[in-house]
Amino acid sequence: MSASSRTLTTVGLALGLFLAALESTVVATAMPTVIGELGGHAWYALPFAVYMLSMTVTSPLWGRASDRLGRRRLYLFGVFLFLAGSALSGAAGSMLTLIAGRVVQGLGAGALGTLTFAIVGELYPLKERSRIQGMLSGVWGLSGLIGPLVGGLLVDHASWRWVFYLNMPFGLIGAAFVGRFLEESPIPEKAAPLDLAGAALFTAGSGALVWGLEARNWPFLVAGVVVLAWALRIESRHPAPLLPLRLLQARLPRVAVIGNFLAGAAFFGTVSYLPLYAQGVARTGATAAGLLLTPMVLGWTLASMSLGTVLPRLGVPRLARLGAGLLVAAFAGFVALTGAPLPLIGACGFVAGTGMGAIILSLLVGAQECTPRQELGALTAVLMFARSLGGGLGVTLMGALIGDTEGVDPTDLARGLRFAFVLGLAFVALGLAFVAQLRAADLKRAAEAA
Repeated sequence: MSASSRTLTTVGLALGLFLAALESTVVATAMPTVIGELGGHAWYALPFAVYMLSMTVTSPLWGRASDRLGRRRLYLFGVFLFLAGSALSGAAGSMLTLIAGRVVQGLGAGALGTLTFAIVGELYPLKERSRIQGMLSGVWGLSGLIGPLVGGLLVDHASWRWVFYLNMPFGLIGAAFVGRFLEESPIPEKAAPLDLAGAALFTAGSGALVWGLEARNWPFLVAGVVVLAWALRIESRHPAPLLPLRLLQARLPRVAVIGNFLAGAAFFGTVSYLPLYAQGVARTGATAAGLLLTPMVLGWTLASMSLGTVLPRLGVPRLARLGAGLLVAAFAGFVALTGAPLPLIGACGFVAGTGMGAIILSLLVGAQECTPRQELGALTAVLMFARSLGGGLGVTLMGALIGDTEGVDPTDLARGLRFAFVLGLAFVALGLAFVAQLRAADLKRAAEAA
């Protein structure tokens, strides 16, 4: 594959990834207007929840299926689903239709997120891959920065429907680049059939678990854990499981999954409750509460885009330890500075975002280097799923520590938030303990074995 074809393919992938990530934030600004037109106040949160749920739960399915059926065709099918869901959402005449459109959108977004990173892991050698994966991680972070702004501009100057319709031309351009320039990945000639029973159980179990965490619905959560355990038991005996557990026998991929889970729990849990700190403790308005998240997202974006160029020189273990150390320092700051002025909290947020960018990038690139080409989709999907699942767990546990916030005294709320930050510190400290086990030899041995 020529260098120009790879570049144009990467541009198309970046465009699709940006749209999928943007749709997780851009709708927030439009929802009050949507509710005013379509009604359905009781369903206000569902357009967000079903999008994230369908994207998270189907990511492992897309990743593993691409290992067996080829990445190019599945990626293009994912784009088709995403754009079909966008069109359905934009044309919605009721909240029920909008929710259905968001489900379809989320199914496609699961492909765009997972397969983008898997395709790049296949196209580029380690030195170039770290730079490209960093750039793509930065694209994901950038969408979180500009999503609310784009949504507000479209609602104010056009229509909330353009929040969805605007995906169409850019999605088609990205798909055209990928379809024209990406060569189909090799497909195993004598591949064992996929474990459909295990895949179905995993999807049902993870869906119940994620929904139980998001909605704090304990019966769903318990059912999800039970069904997931059943699915993993079946998968452990199948020659072509949805989640090949043998990949986790090597230290680096195993630590990468654990690190993504723990970092996701701390980071996304904190992202959910920092605005509460601004409004409930510092007594600021909604604008300042939203701005408090900007340093975290900005740190992640800048770290992802800049550290990809230095990763080959620093090495995966050193950069991962640096990222984990920055997360520990940031959460120690959150704990110590609870009640401090917002600029100090924002500074801790920037350090946390920088650490998150460093650890996620290094673990992704390192784990992919240790994984056979025909398993890249499954491995990439596992990492992204672990991060999302950790985020759901972090939000739930931190919310339980904070408790009911309505009418609570700022001092009591600050105490609850400090408990939540202590939990986040425990997560990232445990992550640092795992990451500290990594050695350069682990990467070399596993890469040779792959």
